[in-house]
This record gives sequence, structure tokens and C-alpha cells, in this order.
Amino acid sequence: MVRRINLESTNVARSSTIRDINRQIILNHIREKSPISRAEIARVTALQRSTVSLIVEELKNIGLVEEIDGESSGGRPPQLLSLRAVNAIAVGVDLGKKRTIVATSDLAGRVLEQEEFPTNKDFEKTIARIISSVKYFVHKSGGLIEGVGVSVPALVEPRSGKVLLIPHLNWHEPAFAERIKAATGLPVKIDNDANAAALAELWFGRPEISAVRNFILVLIENGIGTGIVFDGQIYRGKGGIAGEFGHMTIGKNAPIDCAAGKNNCWEAFASERSAVARYVKLLKKQNGESKISFAQLVSIALEGDEKAQTALKQTAHYIGIGIANLFQGLSPEVAIVTGTIIRAWSLIVNDIKAGAESATCQGYPVARFIPSTLGAYPTLMGALSLILTDKFALVSLT
Repeated sequence: MVRRINLESTNVARSSTIRDINRQIILNHIREKSPISRAEIARVTALQRSTVSLIVEELKNIGLVEEIDGESSGGRPPQLLSLRAVNAIAVGVDLGKKRTIVATSDLAGRVLEQEEFPTNKDFEKTIARIISSVKYFVHKSGGLIEGVGVSVPALVEPRSGKVLLIPHLNWHEPAFAERIKAATGLPVKIDNDANAAALAELWFGRPEISAVRNFILVLIENGIGTGIVFDGQIYRGKGGIAGEFGHMTIGKNAPIDCAAGKNNCWEAFASERSAVARYVKLLKKQNGESKISFAQLVSIALEGDEKAQTALKQTAHYIGIGIANLFQGLSPEVAIVTGTIIRAWSLIVNDIKAGAESATCQGYPVARFIPSTLGAYPTLMGALSLILTDKFALVSLT
């Protein structure tokens, strides 16, 4: 693909830039293929052995890479390279409507320690608890933490770190980045939860996802968020707010109103709250909401509760309709579904497929979708990725 150069922001490529690019290429080969030898890196990158050795020594000196013994075939064991992932270098803050998680990770993205607590609807109380937890982890690391990543269910201007609105908590322009940076002295990066989770899938997902260059992540929670990855990069659009597909119209008279007060959008038909509302209706409960949480709904569905299964299947049908619309509009390689609902994947996968097929125009390719590979905490991994990917991302020339 030919990409038009933006002359307003282009930097001239100097020898140091080329060296930086080679260093990131080598580091990423070690990250993805370790343990790996210098000779193998030189072979697959077509770099000179001397260049590889010089860069590897740099990476060792700054603590990113270490040498380990390979398997011996009778003589001296070969020296192989691996990431030096023994210490916490990043803190991630995953803000949710009901719970907040603060955690540390090593260079490889392994969560080392975490603290979870209820999200208080009072912003001052929540930010105070977050700062206390972050400072504890920073102190415990002995000063090795390099930055704090924050994932929020909100509209975010990622360049400035300004959070515009968190609708489910009714917080307008809460000063997350500023407050955490002032309290810790560390760089703070903040992004929308779906974008952050998409970034984590791209860098730390299993090979069947990390090798994909164009995908959409669909985050099913109280609302629906989507993270768009084009050509291996998060697509943000003007103002950084691309991907608000949760509010696209897909029907009318949904079980609930969305956060904006409408009952005709994807969120109103396919979110966690819509599934709970369907279950309540099936129970014929009037005048009041069930006390059941979505996580509990998934659990009893897996235990065989037919009404819970019906509520999830009906919700899954609308998840599929929304995914079909995304495919017809953007044509990604795959859609990744994430959130608590994937615990019930075996129950709902056929209903998502049926919903997608029902909404796909004749002649269009069938939507391909898979569950997330990030485990139980995709948005926490997203928060950590905001810091970790700085170590691996290639230098941009534009």
C-alpha cells in the first residue's frame, strides 16, 4: 500500500533513526520468538551479525534482554536471548463502573500483583484510592515503574489524556491523568477501555490475533465499546473518538435505554444490562430490577438455567447483528468479542453467528468472529499495554 506522506509532521530519517528501528525490530523478534539466538535473528532480519551483536549488547545493558543457556547437544550449551522480565515496570489502572483494578506487570505483560476495590461514585474518593494503590506499587517496585496506564469506559482525547465523559458514573472531565501524575511524578497514559483492550490483543494476544493487521474488538459490558485496528495501529479518527458503534441504530423498542437515553441502539439491545433485563422479564418480575448481576446470570446459565440461557442467546443474536454491520462497513479480517459474556461462549456462539448471517446482505462475506485471548481482565491488560508497548513500538517517521 502506498501511504501519502504528511509533510507537516514528517521527520527526516537520520542514521540514528535507522538504528532505532533496527533495535526495535530485534527486540520484537526476541519478544515473540524467544529463546532465540543472535544467528537466527541475523538470518530472519538480514542484518549483519555484527550489527545484531552490537544492538543486543545495548538491550542487555539497559535491562531489556538477557542471555540464557539453550539445550546442549553434547558440548557447551548455546547462548540464547530472552526478554528480561523479572521486575514490575508498569502499573495499570482499570476503572469500571462497579470495580477498579490496579496492577503491576513485567516487560512480557505478565500481571505480577493486583488490588481490586469497588468504584465509588464519588470521583474524589475513587481517585484517592487509585493514587494510594499506585503509590504502594511504585514504592514496592523500588523505583522501577516507568509509567501508569489507565483504561476508562469513556470518551478520551489520548494525546492530551483528557477524559471527556464517563456516562455510567456521570463524571464530566475527571482529571485522572493530571492527578496521578502529580501524585507519583510518573508519565500517565489514558485511553478508552475498548481501544486499550484492542491494543493489548494486538501486542499480547495469542498468535492467531497478534498476527492480524485489521480487526475490530467488541467489548460487551454495561455499554458496548469497539476498538478499531487498521494496519496494526489503533484507528482513532478526528478528535480520538472513533469507534462509538455502541450507539448505532439496529432496531427499536430494546429491553433497556442506552446511556444516552435511547432504546434503538446496539448498546440497548446487546449489552450486559439488556441481557439482565431480558432475564427479569422472563421471570415475570414487575416493578423493580432483579438483584442478579450479569456475572451471576452467566454462572446460572452455565449451570443449566433455561431462562438465563434464553436471555443470553437473545442478547447474542443482537451482538451478531451489530458485528455484521461492522463487517459490511469496515471489512476487517476478524471481530474479537470480549467481556464477561465470553465465559458463556459455547452457549452463545451459534446465536452470534445466526444474528450476523441474518443481517448480512447477499454477496457480502460472512463475518468472522472469535473470543478474546486476554483472559478475565482484557481492559486491565489494555491499561498495562499503554505503557508496555512503548518498549516495542517502531519509531514513527510521520
